[in-house]
Parts: sequence; C-alpha cells; structure tokens
Amino acid sequence: MRREQAIPLFGNVRSMPVIRTFAALLLSSVMLAGCQSVFDQAYTPNVAPSENPQIVDEVQKNDPRAQMGAREHPRIVASYGGEYRDAKTERLVARIAGALTAVSENPNQSFRITILNSPAINAFALPGGYLYVTRGLLALANDASEVAAVLSHEMGHVTANHGIERQRREEAEVIASRVVAEVLSSDLAGKQALARGKLRLAAFSRQQELQADVIGVRMLGEAGYDPFAAARFLDSMAAYARYSAVDPDNDQSLDFLSSHPNSAQRVDLARRHARNFGQEGQVGDKGREYFLAGIDGLLYGDSPQEGYVRGQTFMHGGLGIRFDVPEDFRIDNKVEAVLATGPNETAIRFDGVAAGDNNNLSNYLTSGWVAGLQPDTVRETQINGLPAATARASAERWDFDVTVIRVESQIFRFLTAVPKGSPSLEPTANTLRTSFRRMTQPEIASLKPLRVRIVTVTKDDTIASLSARMMGTDRKLDLFKLINALPAGATLSPGQRVKIIAE
Repeated sequence: MRREQAIPLFGNVRSMPVIRTFAALLLSSVMLAGCQSVFDQAYTPNVAPSENPQIVDEVQKNDPRAQMGAREHPRIVASYGGEYRDAKTERLVARIAGALTAVSENPNQSFRITILNSPAINAFALPGGYLYVTRGLLALANDASEVAAVLSHEMGHVTANHGIERQRREEAEVIASRVVAEVLSSDLAGKQALARGKLRLAAFSRQQELQADVIGVRMLGEAGYDPFAAARFLDSMAAYARYSAVDPDNDQSLDFLSSHPNSAQRVDLARRHARNFGQEGQVGDKGREYFLAGIDGLLYGDSPQEGYVRGQTFMHGGLGIRFDVPEDFRIDNKVEAVLATGPNETAIRFDGVAAGDNNNLSNYLTSGWVAGLQPDTVRETQINGLPAATARASAERWDFDVTVIRVESQIFRFLTAVPKGSPSLEPTANTLRTSFRRMTQPEIASLKPLRVRIVTVTKDDTIASLSARMMGTDRKLDLFKLINALPAGATLSPGQRVKIIAE
C-alpha cells in the first residue's frame, strides 16, 4: 500500500470528551492506513530566526549558552506556527522586556523576545536569553504587569542558568522533537509535521520554579511594575485550567500549565515577596491602558491558514471549500483533520489527500484504505457539481458512511460513524454531502479571522450584553469573564475598557 507523506493542515481548537475515542475509531477501525492529510496549499511557517529581535541586534555570539538557544530557536518557532508579526504588539512586548532587562540580575545578559503565532497559552526561555511568549498568553493577560510577571519569571530561569542545570541532569535531552523530520523524507512534510507537533519542554524542578518566581517578583518591583501581578496571573492561569477542564481531552501540551504547574504554595510565595514592595493595590504600575492598546486587534484562535469554525460551519479560504455539520454537533479543528461530534455517539472526520492518479473515485474507495468497506454500496455521484463517490463500511459495533469528493488535484473525505443500526447515519452524512461546496470569491474575501477587540463600557452595557458580542465560542459568558479576569459577582463601570473576541 502506498504511504503518503503527512502534512497537517488544520489547527487546534479544543477537543470534546468524545473526540479522542472517535478520532481513534475513525483512524483505526476504518483503517485509514497510511493515508493522511495532504494539501497542495499547505501552510509553511517561517522557521528562520527573527531578523528583527526586539531587545538586541545580536545575542552574545561567543556565549555557548546562546549557541544552544540559537540552535533550538528555529525548532521552537516552527513548533508554534511561526512568528507573530505585528509592529504594535511587538513594541508592547519590547517595552515590557526592556524595563525588565534594566533590572536583571545579570546586566551582561541580553534577551531576544519572540512572539509566537500560537493560540496556546505559553511562555518559556532557552539558554542564552531566548524568550518566547505566545499571542494566546497575551490575549489572556489583562495588563502589562502580568506579561512582565511571566517574562521576569522566564528571565529568572535564564539568569539562574536553570536551562544548563536541567541539561546536565539530562532532563532536557530533546527540547523540540526531531522525530518527524527524521521519519518523513519530504522536507515540506517534515516542516509541517514539526510545525504542529507536540513540543517536549522538560519541566524545571520545583525548587527552580520557586527560585524563578522569587527572582521574577523582585524584577517586577524594581522595574516599577505591580509586584502582585505574578500572583494575579497565577490565579488567572488557575481560572484558565478550570475553563479548559470542561473539555477533559483538551490538549494542553503546548500550554503554560503543562510546564509551569500551578500551586497554592507558588501563589502564596509570590504574594509574600510582593509585600516587600508595599501593600497590594498601592504599589507599582499595572500598565493596563498601553497594554490594551498594544493588543487591540491581536489575532485570536485559528489563523487564516488553518481554516475557521463558525458555529456549525467549517470554512477554509485558502482551499476555497466549506461545509456544515448538523445542529447540536461540535466541530473540533485539529491538526490532522476536522472532527465533529454529535448526539447519540455520532462522530465525523473530514480530511484530504492528494488525488495523484486516482481519477476514478469508485476505484479509490475500494483501493484498500478503508477496512470493512462494503463494495456493493459504492456509488458514484455529484455533489454541488463536483465528482464524488459514497460507500458504507462496518467495523466492530460501528457503521460508517464514507464520502469522497474530488476538487481539482485533491480528494476530500468525510467519514461518519454511528453505533450499529443507528438511524442517524444517513441524515448526518447527507447534511455533510449536500452542504459541501466551493466558496465564492466574495465569500472568501469576506472571511475574517477572530481578533481581540478593546471596547469601552457604556452606561447601558452589562457583562451579559458585552459577552453576547463574543464570537467563535458557544461559551460566550465564560470566555468573556476569563479573558477579563472577572470574578463571580463582578460588575462593569462606564468608561471601563474590556476585551471581547470578534472579527
């Protein structure tokens, strides 16, 4: 059986609890052996080191620690989807990092800041002064002092040489996975798999985390920032963990909490050290206004290269396709495919392969990539003017509808799974088939990504009315409270500035 090179296209949103079971089901029970997503218009991230570092022009060429960071930098950038380029946001982060650099424990240590184009919530450092923060973390933070708290913590790891110590203990044998690059012969395939692969950052020891916390709080206070921001952002991270826990299978492998475990001890320690600078609420600058100005318009969630989920619809402007899932289904835009789950244990998988020489879709369906296929059910048809074919398959306790549609040099595939005998198979598959179509040029032109928008509260605004304006989630109120750090019982005041997610 011919094995095609895997090039992940679709980016991560949030997994639903049943997704993992059905993803495995649709991958193994139906046996898509060796046929994974391959698209001609796949996104290639910029994996080269930044030519415009925000803090220094060069990072200590003769420092072996910097050489270690320089070696891993392209892999880190690729693993997080490339660099996020926005002059306004870069100036914001540079301003924060610059203030912290001035009070660093090692005045000879220069830092290079990279904003990663990832919705994941993370920040970390490499030996030699390479600092990273994701746009996802910037979206969660509520003022400059909170971002400063994260960066000063990471600077603390650098100045304390924790990365070197960790390497000596062989806890960080591999910082970024090289497996895919070695396994996949295609250079483009390797880059794509690496770009969305799980990054394996070894955890610092408990003592190192606490030491970095202490260094970070001191730097916050000495730089003039609110020193209590460290504890405040740790609380926000705990709220984020609770929000994410609603989806137990949510993949947080690229998130801050996976490499920076939260604890009551850390929060208490941060507050105790902050009190050395004064009482909470009475000391330090939060920098909220210039922070909000710096993230207004920040890209949120999926990037245009990954396609968008809007309610019951998946749209991909680059590929020029769209389709709907039935009501009561949840779409999960994952790396390897688009998955959706619905009532009565119904699941959907959508992906694509390069068509190659598969001109006959009936022959393609019966070529061996689907186990349990029932040959007598294979039917050729047309779907909205596009050549297509359908078939049924059966495996274990599941029934499947398999629909393939050819669009020029690509074959797109729908797999619908239901418990054996379920009457929902045909109506579910029919919704997918009848809604799949090419997008018009006006539709593609009107497709816009979600962004963080800063709005000023009016006298008529409430938490309920503003959260209703949130887009890209069916948990509008929960997400609005989360990104604005609003506790239970909070109210809004006219003139107050808050974040919403909108186009």
